[in-house]
Amino acid sequence: MKVVLENLTKRFPGRGKKDADVIAVNRFNFEIPDGQLIGLLGPSGCGKSTTLNLISGLETPTEGRILFGDQDVTALPPEERGVGLVFQNYALYPHMTVEENIVFPLENLRGEKRMSKEAMHQKAAEAAKLVQIDHLMERKPRELSGGQQQRVAIARALVKIPRVLLLDEPLSNLDARLRLQTREELRRIQRETGVTTIFVTHDQEEAMSISDLIVVMKDGILQQIGKPQEVYDEPVNLFVAQFLGTPQINVFEGEIRGGKVMIGKEAVLDAPGKREGEVWVAIRPEGFMPDPDGPFTCRMDRIEVMGRDVSVVSTHEKMTGRNIRSIISAEIPVDSRAETIRFRLRPNKVFLFDRESEARV
Repeated sequence: MKVVLENLTKRFPGRGKKDADVIAVNRFNFEIPDGQLIGLLGPSGCGKSTTLNLISGLETPTEGRILFGDQDVTALPPEERGVGLVFQNYALYPHMTVEENIVFPLENLRGEKRMSKEAMHQKAAEAAKLVQIDHLMERKPRELSGGQQQRVAIARALVKIPRVLLLDEPLSNLDARLRLQTREELRRIQRETGVTTIFVTHDQEEAMSISDLIVVMKDGILQQIGKPQEVYDEPVNLFVAQFLGTPQINVFEGEIRGGKVMIGKEAVLDAPGKREGEVWVAIRPEGFMPDPDGPFTCRMDRIEVMGRDVSVVSTHEKMTGRNIRSIISAEIPVDSRAETIRFRLRPNKVFLFDRESEARV
């Protein structure tokens, strides 16, 4: 099911007469392709959960329209939109078994959609098998692990065969290993069902690993849409560049002068045809290559062993953060006792942004 958002806006009134309205979502335009998994990504307070609530019908937009296919669902209540919802806290009924939790949405169907008990339990069994909890049907939620409870919540959302599946921070309560396993399962389930899925998270690694497209938001405004690797490789502004990537991108005060990118007194890269002036120079951690004759000199701090790679931690007076983190192969020798380290830079891992607007140069 294709989902179209047209000038979607949600404004919450200020608490007092003097308080300005809060615009949680600001003129959001996006077409979500049929059958794809979309990662809605951004920091806390960026408007991603509000956007999800607008799509589900839990919130009413101040302006704009929401379409499922060619149907305008803006004024429809949640139960008539055909959406499946999975929340961060699972929201399972503690006194019900797994099977009863999954069946519950089917028991509330009315009219021509109403099903026999046999059909409901058959649907529940199919949903449980899909998420691989069919052997747990008689257990209560308290007898399940966090990951198992999350699978019950997903099965309950899928049992009605929703037109759109909405996931709001569904993995936040799981430990790191279980999060990895569960997100892989989410991707498998989405591919098997073909349900258009919108996945809200603040975890950029999570979104990039399973999404067909990611949508990056800030302060209620859409910043960039694209395939995960494309957005990582071609950020449109400094915010997107800083939000995507672990470790975070390194940002320096710099300038373009004489066709060169200058950081301090060093010309670190060629910049032919670029307009001269002050810029932010952002370098991905994997963009540094140790080279005794390299043009960029940093002060050595320490080396952190990561296994197949090492993180070279260094400093520079023009660095905006506390430390520079450079990720290099563990096979490359680096003298951690040296006072300085010199680098060559990979041009495709260096981005220039306007100092005022922070747009890509």
